[in-house]
Amino acid sequence: MKLGTVVLLLVVSAPLSAQTVEGLRVGAARVDITPDEKSLPKGFEGINDRIYVRAIVLDNGLSRAALVTVDAGAISTKTWSQVSDLALSRWQIPRAQLLLTATHTHSVPFGDAPALTQQIIGAMASAVQRLEPARMAYGTGVSYINVNRNLIDATTHRWWEGPNYEGPSDKTVAVLRFESLAGRPIAVYYNYAVHGVLNGQLDEISGDIPGSTSRYLEDALDDGIVAVWSTGASGDQNPIYFQQTYDLRAIRIKEYASRGIDISNAMPPGGQGLDKHDPKVAKLLNQQRQMTVSMGQMLGEEVLHVMRSSLERPLERVRIKGAQKTVTCPGRKRTDTGRAGYAGTYVDASPIPIQLTAVQIGDVAITGVNAEIFTSIAQRLKSESPVKATMMATLTNGAAPSGYIPNDAAFGYDTFEVVSSNLKPGCAETAITEGLLDLIHSAGESSQTGGSP
Repeated sequence: MKLGTVVLLLVVSAPLSAQTVEGLRVGAARVDITPDEKSLPKGFEGINDRIYVRAIVLDNGLSRAALVTVDAGAISTKTWSQVSDLALSRWQIPRAQLLLTATHTHSVPFGDAPALTQQIIGAMASAVQRLEPARMAYGTGVSYINVNRNLIDATTHRWWEGPNYEGPSDKTVAVLRFESLAGRPIAVYYNYAVHGVLNGQLDEISGDIPGSTSRYLEDALDDGIVAVWSTGASGDQNPIYFQQTYDLRAIRIKEYASRGIDISNAMPPGGQGLDKHDPKVAKLLNQQRQMTVSMGQMLGEEVLHVMRSSLERPLERVRIKGAQKTVTCPGRKRTDTGRAGYAGTYVDASPIPIQLTAVQIGDVAITGVNAEIFTSIAQRLKSESPVKATMMATLTNGAAPSGYIPNDAAFGYDTFEVVSSNLKPGCAETAITEGLLDLIHSAGESSQTGGSP
């Protein structure tokens, strides 16, 4: 099947021969965006932990880039467009050099708050004001707090959710550290693939694992650093210990059944169907709170380990280049219901646009996709990339109408991500991988221009 492709390619400034890269400058900031407890959105009963916009801005004298992450379920294309327009007009940050990522915590309202654009711009403005001479270094570690979440249920022998220890799962923690020329930490940008779903049934505002990890890192370094989470390809990755699919699920099924409603092949949002005054339910939910803190600490410690001892030679002079394109794949619309375990039925629908971004900072390539991607697609990209230090940030620069984007092989499984996807099989994996590889080549296989030992 031939793919229709609309290309929007933005590459930085003048020919390389005419450029003289100056020393790197970096600024970072964090802005609290927690809603007022007296006016919480519908469905929320309190605040478990505070949520933030975190931003890093880079400047090399010729061009700028911004790495921004919001504690949000998703960021709309409208918000990304507004932010990118303002970043370009105010600070000359090209659209192709802005990565605006959602942490995808399930413990915040889905949908953009009216003030979100200004909150993001406020964080970026503070980061620009704090620009100072800096250097950067990259490294990777491993963390085992994630697991593939699709398996064959032992009772029904059909696809359902649970920890599949044998399924595809990328344990890589990619870390990009920024520090002053004197060695004082400024910021860290880290990438990992896991869903922020542990606190979802509390019905309280929470940054979940991403927020817990960033808070741990910032506290560990006495709030002298801004720790910016980057959502890896976590479309099929859950926390390895996750109560929702066991005891809490059984409680919900029983409660709904008492009202004549069968949710055995469904998953109601939030904590619907849970009596939070029941001692057993309260205990299980409190264990979820504790697990969120524990997993944030574990992932945070691995990031700290990489920052201390596993980084490559720091660079003080780097080139910054970015590129974007939109690929399209055939779409479909589901005509039946059911969460998982049975093949869906579909009719043809409009083609689905998927926006891709690649930003190269020195010898590091950070790619962005505006959807939830299965981990195998990111693993394929990294294995085929000409840049050794390549990472994928998903839920970045808007929201594609695709739903989940499984890899080709996964379309043969009746998992909830597959049956709910708005994409036809056989297109997206290759379109995304080859599209991002094209952008990486556009940005140059190596933008490194020199550093210091």
